[in-house]
Amino acid sequence: MITAIAVDDEPLALEVINTFCKEVDFIELQKTFTETAEALKYIKKYPVDLLFLDIKMPAMSGIDFYKSIFQNTMVIFTTAYTEYAVEGFNLSAVDYLLKPFEQGRFMQAVEKARDYYNYKNSSASSENKYLYIRADYSLVKLALDDILYIEGLDNYLKIHLVNAKPVIARMSMKSMADKLPEKNFVRVHRSYIVPLDRIIMFRNKTIYVGAAEIPVGTSYMDVVQQLFENR
Repeated sequence: MITAIAVDDEPLALEVINTFCKEVDFIELQKTFTETAEALKYIKKYPVDLLFLDIKMPAMSGIDFYKSIFQNTMVIFTTAYTEYAVEGFNLSAVDYLLKPFEQGRFMQAVEKARDYYNYKNSSASSENKYLYIRADYSLVKLALDDILYIEGLDNYLKIHLVNAKPVIARMSMKSMADKLPEKNFVRVHRSYIVPLDRIIMFRNKTIYVGAAEIPVGTSYMDVVQQLFENR
């Protein structure tokens, strides 16, 4: 069960969240707050797994509120102001709900929170078949088997997928490599990571993955050659 609280200076908004949470069997909404000071006192004494957090509030913004607490707590931001989406995304929000939101959209957000909660609390992360990254202002769940290859572009990554459009994520190649199981993925270039099972051929310093031709960097050549010798 995911424990949660909701913080919003509008009582009607809290009533909506409370009503929607009653329809979800994996979330326990413990309390709601209209004042950030009271919410902070509560969460310091009774930590929760998830926050439903309005961004624009009079005494303290939801952004500042979230920065002041333990960052392992998941957050779903709720606001009527689209201009706050980017800052909420940079704070690792699970999702961003634009008011007024309907129950279907609310369910999408809490299901992301549930999946991410289960992912974080998995007993053996190496056995996970999914990867969570932040893109499009929320968490995106990707099946590892769907990844064709990963391409680095300046400060962004382009994750090429099977039968789907690429996903663009703002993160470094090192951060991505740390998330991937070493036995399934290999970095072959400063700008490319490929899944071993997707490699069709290795020839003339080039790896072929589907229709893509991926160069092998000089500093990665020994690792790649050793992989193929051991297969």
